[in-house]
Amino acid sequence: MSLIVAGRFTTFAAAESAARQLFAQGFVEEDVSLFFVNPRGQHAHAAADSLHVVPHALRPAAHPGRGAVIGSVAGAVLAVALCAPLTASFLATITAAGVGAYAGALLGALLQARLNAAPPVGEVVRHAVHHETRDSGVLVAVHVSPENQAAAAQTLDRAGALAIERAAGRWQQGRWADFDPTQPPMPLGEFTHRQA
Repeated sequence: MSLIVAGRFTTFAAAESAARQLFAQGFVEEDVSLFFVNPRGQHAHAAADSLHVVPHALRPAAHPGRGAVIGSVAGAVLAVALCAPLTASFLATITAAGVGAYAGALLGALLQARLNAAPPVGEVVRHAVHHETRDSGVLVAVHVSPENQAAAAQTLDRAGALAIERAAGRWQQGRWADFDPTQPPMPLGEFTHRQA
């Protein structure tokens, strides 16, 4: 694991200015990364402990084709039963059966899909609950060592960071590779947090 210090800024311009100040202090480009953190609840993935999964969604659903087959048979039978006494034409009866089968297939598939989407009777459904505490903004992350972490934090503070945090993470190819926006930041206590 690598030691990382990061500061949050409101704009890319402010973050880029902070990066230039870090470079002036001797930090190299491979150890400084800028990226945007979306607002709470708008992240592409959620950690397992911050999301309660709807249990029925984990089970494989029945294919809507089953409902279409049942619906088409029922529709054809119903159409023939209604049409046959009204007309003596074999062609009209076959046409009615075809239209009934088509309409029944659509209705059957729709009903099957709706049944697949509904939770079983009596099952409690839990919805997603986000417990995120990280604010959005542009994060300037710095790969540091124990010897230069204070210098990085002071530089970010002087550059106007709204919040400064520390983390242990995986630094690969010049970026914080395992950054998880749903995890709460670990603030560096000696730096005051400014209001955004």
